[in-house]
Amino acid sequence: MLSEIRIESLGAISTATAEFDRGLTVLTGETGTGKTMVVTGLHLLGGARADATRVRSGAERAVVEGRFTTGDLGEDVTSQIDEILDSSGAERDDDGSVIAARSVARDGPSRAYLGGRSVPAKSLGTFTTELLTLHGQNDQLRLMRPDEQRAALDRFVDVEKPLKRYQKLREDWLAARRDLVDRTQRARELAQEADRLKFGLNEIDAVAPQPGEDDSLVNEIQRMSELDAVREATQTARASLSGSDDPSPESASALGFVAQAKSAIETTDDPALRALAAQLDGALVVIGDVASELGDFLASLPTDASMLETKLLRQSELRTLTRKYAANIDGVLQWAQESRDRLAQLDVSEEALADLERQVNALHDEVVVAANELTKVRTKAAKGLSKAVTAELSGLAMADAEFTVSVAPLPARADDAAPLTVSAGVTLHAGQYGVDAVDFGFAAHRGMDVLPLNKSASGGELSRVMLALEVVLAASTEGTTMVFDEVDAGVGGRAAVQIGRRLARLARTHQVIVVTHLAQVAAYADVHLMVDSGGRGKASGVRRLDDDDRVAELARMLAGLGESDSGRAHARELREAAQHEREAGA
Repeated sequence: MLSEIRIESLGAISTATAEFDRGLTVLTGETGTGKTMVVTGLHLLGGARADATRVRSGAERAVVEGRFTTGDLGEDVTSQIDEILDSSGAERDDDGSVIAARSVARDGPSRAYLGGRSVPAKSLGTFTTELLTLHGQNDQLRLMRPDEQRAALDRFVDVEKPLKRYQKLREDWLAARRDLVDRTQRARELAQEADRLKFGLNEIDAVAPQPGEDDSLVNEIQRMSELDAVREATQTARASLSGSDDPSPESASALGFVAQAKSAIETTDDPALRALAAQLDGALVVIGDVASELGDFLASLPTDASMLETKLLRQSELRTLTRKYAANIDGVLQWAQESRDRLAQLDVSEEALADLERQVNALHDEVVVAANELTKVRTKAAKGLSKAVTAELSGLAMADAEFTVSVAPLPARADDAAPLTVSAGVTLHAGQYGVDAVDFGFAAHRGMDVLPLNKSASGGELSRVMLALEVVLAASTEGTTMVFDEVDAGVGGRAAVQIGRRLARLARTHQVIVVTHLAQVAAYADVHLMVDSGGRGKASGVRRLDDDDRVAELARMLAGLGESDSGRAHARELREAAQHEREAGA
């Protein structure tokens, strides 16, 4: 939840700090004091576009800071938030809260901060989206958009599993379809590329290089170029150590001399000399091993001078490959593997195209099945959402109103990039979220035709429709913070009381913050914050009202009679009735 917000130099507010609790918090104040700046600040924390004109006159920049706690959220949301913090390098404060901030310069770019780290505004918005749901008059207008209506229906019903299945199949189908179209349209070009790859692979296969063979050849050729010198050195060294091809301790060699020294020492009984004799045993083993290895090396040296020519010819063949395909033989082998993989994709034979077309058709049919399953889930949910929202509207003093949700097929366009044929002659657009067009309908009174929401609802009616939707959909966002900016615009009287009741009900499972001008709504608040100015030309501030101040503010909101006894009496009665309803669980 949002526990605190601090605002500097934003609109009419110079410096203000507001603390929030659980439940329902209302912000009130005279027109022009800047109460909507609190919501503007939250929009900035939500990653909204920064508007330099919002910076207070005389200030260089505006700053908004919000402190969020996440202890009341579910494990899934908390896990997502932790991932966002980790990816941004952000850190929690000592009490586990997270500080988000946004600064807007009069001249220059805005800056976003999360957990003490500078982050892109989009990353800040990703974080706050998990915690905040903002509803202003612009947000009400967004409710007119088909994608927002589809998203609201999907919040009402759990479509995650069928939607993910559809999206995965759709992605595979479109990829295979693009591949088929590409191969068909570029058959000649791809065939030429395939010929070039085949030529290269045939040339490499004819040489059949081995990993690291070019490096090992260099060493072998260098050795063979100095063959006589190497053989002579090896023979001399071996003769010095063993004296003959059949080494024995008696021969005139290093091995023989060491053996004689060992025998001489062993004829004595002196312990020190016997210890030295043991060391000479080790020397005999080493000399014998080296002599044996020299013999093996000598035997491995080529005796045929033509072998050097063979090696040089092989090196020439390898260099032909490294000039064409890579810097070394390992690179040539990698090129060959990549070319074989690419060649498998370039098969434009009739058989290959027929196989690919069968694959595309099979995936198409699977996408149709998945899309139909998604449509069924939404169609069933649409009835439930229609009934639930209509019932909520009845409780918002719109007993005759009717709210409908329709799910219709989304026809494919003539140039559609994802046409899905669901039946003979019926082709739909396979969008990212399915083949459904979701439309909200509304009629304010019985007997009226139900028309699309954007053609039938006034501003006040639209506010109540949005609130009714949020109450119905509240279970999907339990524990988060919901902010309403003048959701009661265009209503009054009994409807205003009903809005207050619904907001209070919503506040049982959510933190609800409401900017309102109606006393009937403010009377239901757990916390009442007032935005006021210190006088003409002075900056606005935010203060928390106690019981007496709340009564005075409610009286002002009712009829501008904040100081009159009758006004206060009416306000006190309204507040007591609202609080009694809350305590009774109304």
